[in-house]
Amino acid sequence: STFESNIAGTWRLLEACRKAPKVSQIFVASSDKAYGTSPALPYKESTPLNSQYPYDVSKTCTDLIARCYATTFDLPVVVTRCGNLYGGGDLNWNRLIPGTIRSVLRGEAPIIRSNGLQLRDYIYVEDAASAYLRLAEKATVSGVILGEAFNISADTPRSTLEVARQVIKISGKPLEPQVLNEADNEIPEQYLDSEKIRRAIDWTPKFDLESGLMRTMKWYRDFFLKKDPGDNG
Repeated sequence: STFESNIAGTWRLLEACRKAPKVSQIFVASSDKAYGTSPALPYKESTPLNSQYPYDVSKTCTDLIARCYATTFDLPVVVTRCGNLYGGGDLNWNRLIPGTIRSVLRGEAPIIRSNGLQLRDYIYVEDAASAYLRLAEKATVSGVILGEAFNISADTPRSTLEVARQVIKISGKPLEPQVLNEADNEIPEQYLDSEKIRRAIDWTPKFDLESGLMRTMKWYRDFFLKKDPGDNG
């Protein structure tokens, strides 16, 4: 299903765009997972794509298909590779930040399935959206070449455990994450260099991890209060 969605889905969509004369811009929202594992960090856009696991491979293929359509059919495609997005509206409780926030608002210790030491990029959703919009505005100017990829990152990698503890700190609850150390096939360190997009379109993120998590926490507090007005969180 991963291959069907990300690989076949990308090909079908780009093929439809190729046949649609009114399509003027296409942005493929990819991921840092497209890089797979690499001994050199942070990942730059020039880093070889070295994926191995199904999701990672599907994102690599997505990027290559996008580049193929840009160079072969002159399709106006730009690829963006984000780190881990977070913010209000994400109801996938298996993800680190939504799951941790839900746990602490319930007064429960958050569960970390890995060893908690993996380093990742975390970028607040409003920063990613501003990068997309600015890239769309500048896509036809010098410095933004169709078919190329742009990393979108806050350039401050954090460990899983550090993020969970930051959520707990903001909540003000006396909790400690429960580390299960059960997850397999986790890439130990994976984070991006966003110098290219910063230079090309003069973009910088506005939120650090603390300020982004504070806004995110507020969204979830309001969300749970609306679901259950009798629950004071």
